[in-house]
Amino acid sequence: MKKDRFVLKDIDTITDEFIGKKGTPAREKFEYELRMDILGSMIKEARKRKKLSQEQLGALVGVQKAQISKIENNTKNFRLVTILPILDALGMKVKLTVEYDNTENLILS
Repeated sequence: MKKDRFVLKDIDTITDEFIGKKGTPAREKFEYELRMDILGSMIKEARKRKKLSQEQLGALVGVQKAQISKIENNTKNFRLVTILPILDALGMKVKLTVEYDNTENLILS
Protein backbone atom coordinates (compact mmCIF):
# COMPACT_ATOMS: atom_id res chain seq x y z
CA MET A 1 0.00 0.00 0.00
CA LYS A 2 1.42 3.37 -1.04
CA LYS A 3 1.49 6.06 1.61
CA ASP A 4 0.80 9.61 0.54
CA ARG A 5 3.36 12.13 1.65
CA PHE A 6 2.43 15.65 2.52
CA VAL A 7 4.62 18.39 1.18
CA LEU A 8 4.74 21.41 3.43
CA LYS A 9 4.83 24.78 1.68
CA ASP A 10 5.10 28.24 3.13
CA ILE A 11 2.39 30.82 2.57
CA ASP A 12 4.47 32.77 0.03
CA THR A 13 4.93 29.68 -2.15
CA ILE A 14 1.24 28.84 -2.00
CA THR A 15 0.26 32.43 -2.79
CA ASP A 16 2.69 32.48 -5.73
CA GLU A 17 1.18 29.26 -7.09
CA PHE A 18 -2.50 30.08 -6.65
CA ILE A 19 -2.64 33.89 -6.94
CA GLY A 20 0.46 34.82 -8.91
CA LYS A 21 3.99 36.01 -8.36
CA LYS A 22 4.66 39.36 -6.67
CA GLY A 23 4.35 42.20 -9.13
CA THR A 24 1.75 40.51 -11.32
CA PRO A 25 -1.63 42.26 -11.68
CA ALA A 26 -3.45 39.36 -10.02
CA ARG A 27 -1.11 39.42 -7.01
CA GLU A 28 -1.32 43.21 -6.70
CA LYS A 29 -5.13 43.04 -6.71
CA PHE A 30 -5.11 40.21 -4.15
CA GLU A 31 -2.75 42.07 -1.79
CA TYR A 32 -4.73 45.30 -2.09
CA GLU A 33 -8.00 43.50 -1.29
CA LEU A 34 -6.35 41.73 1.63
CA ARG A 35 -5.14 45.04 3.07
CA MET A 36 -8.62 46.51 2.68
CA ASP A 37 -10.14 43.47 4.44
CA ILE A 38 -7.70 43.89 7.31
CA LEU A 39 -8.43 47.63 7.56
CA GLY A 40 -12.17 46.95 7.58
CA SER A 41 -11.76 44.36 10.32
CA MET A 42 -9.66 46.77 12.39
CA ILE A 43 -12.30 49.49 12.06
CA LYS A 44 -15.05 47.06 13.05
CA GLU A 45 -13.11 45.84 16.09
CA ALA A 46 -12.31 49.40 17.24
CA ARG A 47 -15.95 50.44 16.79
CA LYS A 48 -17.14 47.51 18.90
CA ARG A 49 -14.57 48.25 21.61
CA LYS A 50 -15.93 51.79 21.79
CA LYS A 51 -19.42 50.28 22.03
CA LEU A 52 -20.63 52.20 18.98
CA SER A 53 -23.15 50.96 16.46
CA GLN A 54 -22.48 51.47 12.78
CA GLU A 55 -25.20 54.11 12.82
CA GLN A 56 -23.58 55.96 15.72
CA LEU A 57 -20.14 55.90 14.08
CA GLY A 58 -21.66 57.08 10.83
CA ALA A 59 -23.32 59.99 12.62
CA LEU A 60 -19.98 60.97 14.18
CA VAL A 61 -18.31 61.27 10.78
CA GLY A 62 -21.26 62.33 8.63
CA VAL A 63 -21.91 59.17 6.62
CA GLN A 64 -24.75 56.66 6.53
CA LYS A 65 -24.69 53.35 8.43
CA ALA A 66 -24.52 51.57 5.08
CA GLN A 67 -21.20 53.26 4.28
CA ILE A 68 -19.70 52.05 7.57
CA SER A 69 -20.96 48.53 6.83
CA LYS A 70 -19.46 48.58 3.35
CA ILE A 71 -16.08 49.70 4.71
CA GLU A 72 -16.07 47.11 7.50
CA ASN A 73 -16.99 44.34 5.07
CA ASN A 74 -14.84 45.59 2.17
CA THR A 75 -17.76 45.53 -0.24
CA LYS A 76 -16.90 48.83 -1.89
CA ASN A 77 -13.77 50.74 -2.82
CA PHE A 78 -13.43 53.71 -0.56
CA ARG A 79 -11.35 56.84 -0.47
CA LEU A 80 -9.02 58.15 2.21
CA VAL A 81 -11.29 61.17 2.61
CA THR A 82 -13.90 58.72 3.94
CA ILE A 83 -11.57 56.52 5.99
CA LEU A 84 -9.54 59.18 7.80
CA PRO A 85 -12.47 60.72 9.72
CA ILE A 86 -13.63 57.24 10.74
CA LEU A 87 -10.18 56.33 12.05
CA ASP A 88 -9.99 59.66 13.87
CA ALA A 89 -13.41 59.15 15.48
CA LEU A 90 -12.24 55.77 16.74
CA GLY A 91 -9.00 57.20 18.13
CA MET A 92 -6.88 55.36 15.57
CA LYS A 93 -3.78 56.83 13.94
CA VAL A 94 -2.63 56.36 10.36
CA LYS A 95 0.91 56.00 9.09
CA LEU A 96 1.31 56.01 5.36
CA THR A 97 4.51 54.89 3.68
CA VAL A 98 5.11 55.73 0.06
CA GLU A 99 7.92 53.84 -1.63
CA TYR A 100 9.68 55.43 -4.57
CA ASP A 101 11.78 53.25 -6.89
CA ASN A 102 12.42 50.82 -4.02
CA THR A 103 15.02 53.24 -2.64
CA GLU A 104 13.22 56.05 -0.85
CA ASN A 105 10.38 56.00 1.64
CA LEU A 106 8.15 58.92 2.46
CA ILE A 107 6.38 58.32 5.75
CA LEU A 108 3.36 60.41 6.67
CA SER A 109 1.80 60.13 10.09
